[in-house]
Amino acid sequence: MSDTRLDVRDIPPAERHPKIHSAFAELESGDSLTLINDHEPKPLFYEMKAEVEAFDADGYTVEHRGPAEYIAIFPKN
Repeated sequence: MSDTRLDVRDIPPAERHPKIHSAFAELESGDSLTLINDHEPKPLFYEMKAEVEAFDADGYTVEHRGPAEYIAIFPKN
């Protein structure tokens, strides 16, 4: 299992989801994508849950570390 980190805070909002989906698609089964974001990625969680079969929604976690820092882990089945 490996962990890929992606900090999207400096990426324009319209470009974030495509970049995240691309990074997630490159993962192997059992790997996870650690996302660093400036807001809680709740809409992305629901999008991934509905559209990405390999997303392990039960293993998803998110931690609020500061006013503009959320760390979310998106595991891949």
